[in-house]
Formats: sequence, structure tokens, C-alpha cells
Amino acid sequence: MKKLYMKQEILSVIDRFYIKDENEEDRYLIEGDYIQVGGKKLHIKDLFDNELLTIKQKLLSLLPKFFVLKNEEQVASIQKKIAFFGSKYIVEGPEWEVKGKIMKHDYTILKDGNEIANIHKAWISWGDSYEITISDNVDDTLVLAVVLAIEMVLEQEIRNADMTPQE
Repeated sequence: MKKLYMKQEILSVIDRFYIKDENEEDRYLIEGDYIQVGGKKLHIKDLFDNELLTIKQKLLSLLPKFFVLKNEEQVASIQKKIAFFGSKYIVEGPEWEVKGKIMKHDYTILKDGNEIANIHKAWISWGDSYEITISDNVDDTLVLAVVLAIEMVLEQEIRNADMTPQE
């Protein structure tokens, strides 16, 4: 099992931050930019600034959808789905499903009904973070792409709720 940590609410604060490992060492660099038409794009890089994956938001979609690219080639898509209780996400490509209390940052990523990653809030010495536990032999950058896409959706939903007129 691998553990990675992402600072809570980091996406809304800055567009460049590090994902840390269980030793609180930097493991990945995340950089964001805005697509000209208004969407968001995130890049997962190694510590030598080599791009590993890109997460690109699909702009015209009824429910949020993201594409994950490696070397400009799509390797997965992440789509929010409405479920009977709350919402869930489907990850096409590796055929993963995301279930749990997504708004509370307490959810799992499943493959064929088996848990391959678990995401939940944790407190470590440098503050509130998300602890991402990933099974061995699972691509941790792809798991990160899923977590980052979900965080972008949650950030947008919070922003939209703040813009709703108050009575």
C-alpha cells in the first residue's frame, strides 16, 4: 500500500502545489492553468518537471466530465453520475467506480467491486489533508487524476453555491 497526501482546499488557493508521501516528502508536482474558453487543466508532473498526466475538463457537458491524457493520448475519462443517494463517478479506461461520501472527502475507488484506493481527510503535522491510500500495482498518478478531477467538481459546486442569491 502507498500513501499520498494532498493539502485540503489547495485547488482554490493556488495552481501549483506538491503531493507528499507518508514521509512528508514531495512526490508529485501539480500545476494548473485555464483553457482559453474557461475550463481548467491540471498537469501531474514528477519532481524533475516531466509531465506524467494531464487532466482536462470537458466544457460542454450536462454533468462534469474530464479527460486524462498521457503524452497527448487519452487514457481515461472521469464522469460524474447521479446516483439514488448522492452522486458517484465512473472512470472509463481502467473501468473504475468511485463511491462514498464524496462531499465529505471520504470515498473509495473500486475495480470490479474491489477497493483499490481510499480517500479520506487526515490530520498530519502540516495541516488538514486528504490521505490517499493506494493498493500496490495500481497507477498512483491515475488515482491522483481521479481525486483532482473530483476536487475540481467540488470546488466549482462550492463556487456556484456561493453565487446563488440569498433571501
